[in-house]
Amino acid sequence: MDDTASDHRREQGKRMSDPHEAAGNDDLGSSPSRIDNPELRFEAQRAFVWTLVVGAVILAIYISQSLLVIFGAMVFAAMIDGGARLLGRVLPLSRMWLVLIVIGATAGFFYWLAMYAGSQISREAAALPTIVQAQINAGIAWLQTQGFDVSQTDLQGIAGNLMSGVGTVTRAIGGLLGGLSTIFLIAIIGIYVAMEPQLYERSVAWMLPRHRRAEFFETASRMGYTMRRLMAGRLVGMVFEGVFTWIMLALYGVPMAALLAILTGLLAFIPNLGALIAGGLMVMVGFSGGTDMGIYTIIVYFLVQTFDGYVIIPLIAKKTVDLAPAMVLASQLIMGILFGILGLFLADPLLAMIKVALERRAERNEEAYQAMMSEGS
Repeated sequence: MDDTASDHRREQGKRMSDPHEAAGNDDLGSSPSRIDNPELRFEAQRAFVWTLVVGAVILAIYISQSLLVIFGAMVFAAMIDGGARLLGRVLPLSRMWLVLIVIGATAGFFYWLAMYAGSQISREAAALPTIVQAQINAGIAWLQTQGFDVSQTDLQGIAGNLMSGVGTVTRAIGGLLGGLSTIFLIAIIGIYVAMEPQLYERSVAWMLPRHRRAEFFETASRMGYTMRRLMAGRLVGMVFEGVFTWIMLALYGVPMAALLAILTGLLAFIPNLGALIAGGLMVMVGFSGGTDMGIYTIIVYFLVQTFDGYVIIPLIAKKTVDLAPAMVLASQLIMGILFGILGLFLADPLLAMIKVALERRAERNEEAYQAMMSEGS
């Protein structure tokens, strides 16, 4: 009896010392962290996954402004990278020197713009709101003479509500970093990325499973190529629209030709909406100098937009990123409401990157389907 009891105690102690065997022992019961019922275990796993998804969405919304700043830095880095690649075709220098040349040229342009054209532009910018308000009043008066019951107070109230809504969102984002701080962060992060883009690609790939890394590098390469082409198209369009507008308006003696040219060039970065805003300002300033000048500015606007839409964009950007105008406009409206002016500027590049990612995913699915069909046959 004693031998039997001791054997039983040794066997029980062995089972307790082996966690795997103890876990499978029905006498001990289920662990609190384990669900024996397969259906309940499956539902618990689903609930856990959905909790993670909801948490990730909430986190993305909470840090969305910071994510937008990071994406803006990627866009800025793509522009620097594109300029460095173009210089690298004619200058046998290292990448660091090519990037520094591009950054120096950009900084020099803005310095010239601030020092030599700043005083004239600031005077014109101070007088622009007065001219715009006067033209709006003249337009309302003309509509009233045509029999339309238009109240200036109502229009001002609608405009005030719109500006108040946009201003609230803009202030919310501006309160986080501030306009200048946001631009500074975008520039600094973009310069770091442009200096060594492969370093950051490898850092992101390191966090992925090994079998996903080659796929990531391929997708990142396509996104980078698309972004460079898209930004090249934007920059060329901005330069062309700004210079052409300035020449045409200055030849006719339109007031504020330099300011209108700069606004037209900057707003050319925003497809669709930017052209409408720049054209509206140009036409209003033109009609302030008379009917003939107003008609001339309308002609200039259509010439600029026609050449840019049918020559510049198809030659550079549209061959790579053929985005539907309605989708671009919808993304601009959504991003503008959510994130203000920064979201409006980045809506087009973000839509292009989403399209590249979806196209790449469709290609992978097609490749997998073809491989499955070949194995089945």
